[in-house]
Amino acid sequence: MARGGVTCLIIFVVICGFLNVKGQKDIILLNEDNWTDMLKDEWMVEFYAPWCPACKGLQDTWRQFASWGLDMGIKVGQVDVTSSPGLSGRFMVTALPTIFHVLNGEFRQYKGSRDKESFMSFVVEKKWQQVEPVPYWKSPNSIQMSIVSTFFKLSQTLRLIHTKLMDDFGLPTWGSYLIFAIATIIMGALLGLVLVCMIDLIYPPKQTVVVTKEQKKAKESDDELGDEDIKDDLLDDAEGSDKDKNKSNPSSPNAKKRKPRRAD
Repeated sequence: MARGGVTCLIIFVVICGFLNVKGQKDIILLNEDNWTDMLKDEWMVEFYAPWCPACKGLQDTWRQFASWGLDMGIKVGQVDVTSSPGLSGRFMVTALPTIFHVLNGEFRQYKGSRDKESFMSFVVEKKWQQVEPVPYWKSPNSIQMSIVSTFFKLSQTLRLIHTKLMDDFGLPTWGSYLIFAIATIIMGALLGLVLVCMIDLIYPPKQTVVVTKEQKKAKESDDELGDEDIKDDLLDDAEGSDKDKNKSNPSSPNAKKRKPRRAD
């Protein structure tokens, strides 16, 4: 009797282990290199982190759900945000775990219960149709989200460098920050220099004309002659206008009187 109970227990453990391994194999691990695979077909994708308690609690349920993926005609995936920080920025993941339903490039965030039956009902009964898809400007495959992803990857790289400086080289925190500050200043100066060179190439500055002393003196003399000519022209115009007035007004005191003729 005891042997029979032990045998049943061993069989039960083997079956559970087989199902666990099968569920683990059915989960497709996605990263920065192959995440575009989810743009084809229908997917359920979980974003998780190994240190997240809620993610650990969901792990067994997600494996069981993944074991039914082939029967439901979908693919089940996982993204580790610690090794793929760019994807967490691309999908704007702010809480863990976060689950997305993906169909032919359309993304919908799952916000229902986190159990196998709810996951299966969401897919089989097409409850995802009741969820608004992610708008285009926040779509993970858009250009702007690609830029956000780049910044997330850069921040992760800087964090790793900061950790390496403190752990491997024994630098204090303020020393690491000082190195980053100096590097930021140098990078800003180089970037400014590149921008100035590009602007000079696109909009070249006007050539400055060098004026010698002789040319300057000649220009000044020409200006003086020009002023004298203008004054002469003004005087001539004034005299001409006076003559015209005298002709038109004989009684004017400035006009010359004619001598009377002698009587014969």
